[in-house]
Order: sequence, then structure tokens, then C-alpha cells
Amino acid sequence: MIGTDAKSGALVLFSGGQDSATCLAWALDRYETVETIGFDYGQRHRVELDCREGVREKFARAFPAWAGRLGDDHMIDLSVLGAISDTAMTREIEIEAAANGLPNTFVPGRNLMFMTIAAALAHRRGLRALVGGMCETDFSGYPDCRDDTMKALQVALNLGMQSRFIIETPLMWLDKADTWRLAERLGGPALVELIRVETHTCYLGERGQFNDWGFGCGECPACRLRKRGYEAFLAGEQVTQPV
Repeated sequence: MIGTDAKSGALVLFSGGQDSATCLAWALDRYETVETIGFDYGQRHRVELDCREGVREKFARAFPAWAGRLGDDHMIDLSVLGAISDTAMTREIEIEAAANGLPNTFVPGRNLMFMTIAAALAHRRGLRALVGGMCETDFSGYPDCRDDTMKALQVALNLGMQSRFIIETPLMWLDKADTWRLAERLGGPALVELIRVETHTCYLGERGQFNDWGFGCGECPACRLRKRGYEAFLAGEQVTQPV
């Protein structure tokens, strides 16, 4: 399916994880030109970034209709974000709730920076849609994943860059089981299997242990959520519990 904004193109925030890979498939199904952008901010699970190239290559190989739409990839050094962050995503510390009630995996300003840098690149590349995997259904309470945040940011970016960007968040109201279902609708069992085997979600960066739902430690919040979502997907159930 090609949407009405197909010729404007899309830039997908692509980390190498399950959600961003699903968003990449969603964009490839709708836009004639799709580019990807990744961010290296010194994340503890940097192995996720190592998966990006392989996932892109396998998308093109497994889905010829998408291959011609998949454009350039861009990797951005955002080490400054890691340098000013003191979180379980950027430090070797235990994952737990912080004093403010948010999990200490929350990296303040991360998605705001991601979208702003993506918009600056999209402006130069002539791409209108910015596609991200932000989600309120299983977002761990991260305030920069909220729909209101993304809508406000879209307004600010368009005012600040005198543009007409559209921030697309196809996973915003989906739980993890629904995310697996979306992948199945977009690319059938082949896409589900590609995402299961090739993407990475584990916060601890564990890539040695393979489980039914993919690689990961199996114990961190991201692994538990991915596991529950995959099991519910197989069983045809809903998963609405946050991390």
C-alpha cells in the first residue's frame, strides 16, 4: 500500500530493535522513499545498533517490493547525551525505580533530541514524515513517549524550521502483542521471524542467549515485555501491562 504522502518520503528512527523494525516495515508499506536514522549515545545495549545493518539488508532481500524504497541510512553520534545522563541505560547500574517514580532506564530528553536531529536531517533530505516507535501502552511511564509530547514537538519543529513535518507514531496505542500482529499484517510470518531473530531489545545488551521470542537476558523489563507480548501474540491475547 502506498499512501497519499508517498512522494514526500519518510525518515524512520531506527535503533535495530523490535519496535523500530516494525515502524520501518510500516513506513516501507506507505512511502516511496524511506531513509533510516540511528543514534549512538553510549547506550548500555549498544549491540542493538550492531543489528541495524543486518536488519536493513534482510528487509531488502526478503521483501523485494520494499527494496527499491529503502534509501540511505544515517548514524548520528549523540555521545553528549550519554555523557550528561546518569541512568541504567548509560551506566552499569541496577535497573530500579528512581526517586521521581520513573524507572531509572529513562534518559531525559532522549526522544526530544532524537526527533529534533531527525527533523534537521529530514529538512535537508526533503523528507516530510518522521516515524518513531513511541508508545503509551507499554512505555514504562517515559514522558517523552506520550502522544501529547509528540504532538507538541511536531508543532515546535514546524514552527522552528518553517516546515510541514508529520510525526508518525504507528505503535502509539498498541501493546507488544499488537506490535507483533502489525508486523504479521505487513509482512506475514516472514517478517515476524525476521524481527524475532534479527532485532535486539534487551536493556543489558545480552546477545548470547536465544529465546523463543528472540535474543536477550530474559530478566530485564524490556525482555519481560517482549516475551509477554510474543506469547500473547501466539495465543491471540492482549498485553496491556506496562514495564
